[in-house]
Amino acid sequence: MIRCALIQAASTATPEAIRGIPRVHREMPPKAPLITRPDYCATTLVLVAAEQRDLGDVGSGAELARGSTPLRIVVAKPGLDGHDRGAKVVARALRDAGMEVIYTGLHQTPEQIVRTALAEDADAIGLSVLSGAHMTLFARVVELLKAERADDIVVFGGGIIPQADRAPLSEMGVAAVFTPGSSMAEVVDWVRANVRPPRTATS
Repeated sequence: MIRCALIQAASTATPEAIRGIPRVHREMPPKAPLITRPDYCATTLVLVAAEQRDLGDVGSGAELARGSTPLRIVVAKPGLDGHDRGAKVVARALRDAGMEVIYTGLHQTPEQIVRTALAEDADAIGLSVLSGAHMTLFARVVELLKAERADDIVVFGGGIIPQADRAPLSEMGVAAVFTPGSSMAEVVDWVRANVRPPRTATS
């Protein structure tokens, strides 16, 4: 399930149809296009995978109890790192596990990421950094969340992160770090266990 808001462009829809889409929750078909949504920043994207992948046993949205609210996860690529295939695979795995995923696209500033998380009422932010700037970028995201009194939003990350940097990242408030070799099932299980359980919807 993907939370869509102010959708402004899609390769298979007419402008008239797009303008008529309200701010709603909607299921995206497996082969739907990638949709641009520049309501928070110019490169923000809603992730819709173009092909099915073998992501392991990550479960499905059917595991959520009827009437519950799924977790909302922002997956973000901060800084100048231009490689986002891994972030997209993680985002797809979380989505297939029944979570709402907002993928921010490439070259985001920490300010843009935190603004998106706040606007989307996110439960967690997953940061992907392969450039080596994780100590600076992760720290800035955590700092901004604290400044907004939103440090209840769980921050986790992944990428090329040396073992020696894991303890300092944990001390600054990064809840978990996943490096190459981590399975999608491992990521999904950790999010389920460590991010706020789905809220029960009230009428």
